[in-house]
Amino acid sequence: MAGFRQSLAEMSLVEGENLAIEYRWARGDYERLPALAADLVDKPVRVLATVGGEPSALAAKAATSTIPIVFSTGNPVQAGLVESYNRPGGNVTGIDIMSTEIEAKRIGLLHDLLPQATTIGFLVNPAYSPAEAQQQAVEEAAHELKLQVLIRSANSDGEIEKAFETMVHQHTGALAIGTAPFFDTRRARLLALQSQHRLPTAYSFREYAAAGGVMSYGPDTVDAYRQVGLYVGRILKGEKPVDLPVMRPTKFELIINLNTAKALGLTVPLLLLAQADEVIE
Repeated sequence: MAGFRQSLAEMSLVEGENLAIEYRWARGDYERLPALAADLVDKPVRVLATVGGEPSALAAKAATSTIPIVFSTGNPVQAGLVESYNRPGGNVTGIDIMSTEIEAKRIGLLHDLLPQATTIGFLVNPAYSPAEAQQQAVEEAAHELKLQVLIRSANSDGEIEKAFETMVHQHTGALAIGTAPFFDTRRARLLALQSQHRLPTAYSFREYAAAGGVMSYGPDTVDAYRQVGLYVGRILKGEKPVDLPVMRPTKFELIINLNTAKALGLTVPLLLLAQADEVIE
């Protein structure tokens, strides 16, 4: 949110001075999103900024065809949010955080971390609309690396715990957590299970690695939210979503938590450390 407010402030739009922001949080419960979007439309607001992936953007699009919407999500064309990247059409535009493409990259990085591992796990949230595409990308990446991939779905705390138990029981060498807002709301539990089962785990965003995850790879979330704020500000200044092409992240970051790696008995290859944007020691 700091990045979001920063880009607005750079356009002289300051919350509490000449800008009011109405916040609504679903905390990973996608079923709440339609009611939250409808509530904001009824206010009415001048722009809807939807973050956390496709579910919030789709809920907003279903709630209004006139209020501009700026999303932070993956696969916007496939999800039906926009017609194309260069010509989004309608009242919707935003930033594609490439949540499917980075899953394959994360599998490759786990392989670099643990080249001796023959099986890598992948945890996906089935309620998240890109889940099928994420799974396909992971399977293709694993096939190219001649790895077996064990895929498990989780949409509740119990299913997350069961997935970790299954991974350990089947001698999975490492685990990647798929990008999904639901998992972001369960970050502390995921990290605790990583430690409990001593299962090296890779995540989507820096916040996981900073809090104790072995590794994270994905877009710089602060910068992505800054881009969302940029488009919100431009729309408030008079531009239209139809004239604003869908953006892509400008920064990706690999974060390695060396303390956690050592605690799990891992030796991080020097080549992988050299690739890292940040090493936490």
